[in-house]
Amino acid sequence: MARNTDEPAAPVPQRLLAAATRLFAEQGYDRTSVQEIVESAGVTKGALYHYFGSKEELLLEVYARVLRLQQERLDDFAQAEGPVERRLRDAAADVVVTTIDNLDDASIFFRSMHHLGPENHKRVRAERRRYHERFRALVEEGQRSGVFSDATPADLVVDYHFGSVHHLSTWYRPDGPLSPQQVADHLADLLLQALRP
Repeated sequence: MARNTDEPAAPVPQRLLAAATRLFAEQGYDRTSVQEIVESAGVTKGALYHYFGSKEELLLEVYARVLRLQQERLDDFAQAEGPVERRLRDAAADVVVTTIDNLDDASIFFRSMHHLGPENHKRVRAERRRYHERFRALVEEGQRSGVFSDATPADLVVDYHFGSVHHLSTWYRPDGPLSPQQVADHLADLLLQALRP
């Protein structure tokens, strides 16, 4: 399909990421070649290696860009004014919506994380842990103040919610009966029900 020449081309890193995301989602990470990625992006292999260094670095960035977005948004919710119950609910719903909005990225990552080398694997785990700890801190804040029950350890509450989030890519369909916000509202409400004293 020819590109409209009146429209400016997307920057090379964005084109590479878009091509890699589409190909990894369609074919799988291990069955996608660097040549296919650069041909789809309309760039050279030299450009890929200049911006990303390797196919593995592209995989890492597919996941990292969503996690960066979610971390920034969680930080905003955690620091906002207002009751902890509202802040936790907003954060719990937001991670569902942003995951659904980036479902290809999430499914690629969970299917392909084992392809990362030890250093990249460690980096990703550290970033995910930072996110989960910030989320857990909201649960603990509510438990300390008596707004939430402390009968269930905060770690288990966090695992419960994120287990649901991580499985979205296995069942959610955009043409299904629920919108992303409806799914988010249901899961956030389930979380808060589990925390009620």
